[in-house]
Amino acid sequence: MTPVAKVGEVPNFGKKVVSVSDREILLVNVKGTIFACENECPHQGSPMNAAVVKEGYIACPRHGYRFNLADGGCADHPDLTLKTFPVQISGDDILIDPA
Repeated sequence: MTPVAKVGEVPNFGKKVVSVSDREILLVNVKGTIFACENECPHQGSPMNAAVVKEGYIACPRHGYRFNLADGGCADHPDLTLKTFPVQISGDDILIDPA
């Protein structure tokens, strides 16, 4: 696990882009639960840091495709999956597994 940010840097229903191993990863806070996903929509590559965050999902800003933050699945387009990463909280540190 790699430390990437502090919990306080990602506000409730907020986002933060971090760079890990030359890859942009988006951290998302939903009511105190931190999720990590790739910062690029698998549909057409739109940056997900401009996406709308709701409880349990993130919606691409370009076409509104909604991806489950827990597993990256898209109910409306099951052939598309947003890559997600395991998250661990240690004290005030957010750690992810970028593999």
